[in-house]
Amino acid sequence: MRYVTLTDVFVHPIAQKYLKRSGLAHAIAVAYHAYRLALHHGVNADLATKAALLHDIGHYTWYKNGRWDYEQYKQNDIHAIKGAERAHKLLIRLGEHPQNAKEIALAILLHTDSYLPDGEWKRKPLQSIVKWADEADEEPGGRHHYRTISDDLAFKKISQLDELVDRHLGKKRLDDII
Repeated sequence: MRYVTLTDVFVHPIAQKYLKRSGLAHAIAVAYHAYRLALHHGVNADLATKAALLHDIGHYTWYKNGRWDYEQYKQNDIHAIKGAERAHKLLIRLGEHPQNAKEIALAILLHTDSYLPDGEWKRKPLQSIVKWADEADEEPGGRHHYRTISDDLAFKKISQLDELVDRHLGKKRLDDII
């Protein structure tokens, strides 16, 4: 059962603010990659697409002398920590099942190694899907965060992905059942 859709997430003002800051076109592309990967690996497509859409909402922009400083970002970034917290809070506010919100937040937390201490980490399948989906859309120097998309096209793509997830799950939203 889906408690919250991607569209529910996308239209929320908090999501709008942080998705646009971190790159809306990138977030949507990663959500589509996560959908495909989730189907291929037998992972919950609903959780994977939500985690992928929200994976970068913790980004802080690193500037030096008025210009984006990719090296400073790579050395000091902890966006996954802040993003996991923001996503969890947002999803709970929207009515997501608490366990789902936790799993999504953990996938966001572990989607990158950039802030983790050296060592070997074993990710759960959902966490791996979000990491792989993000990597599939990366561009050198962080340029993937600066691709643009209109709000109308973004909404259309999110709605289409919601339909794909609904069809795959063969389930209705909680609101449709009550």
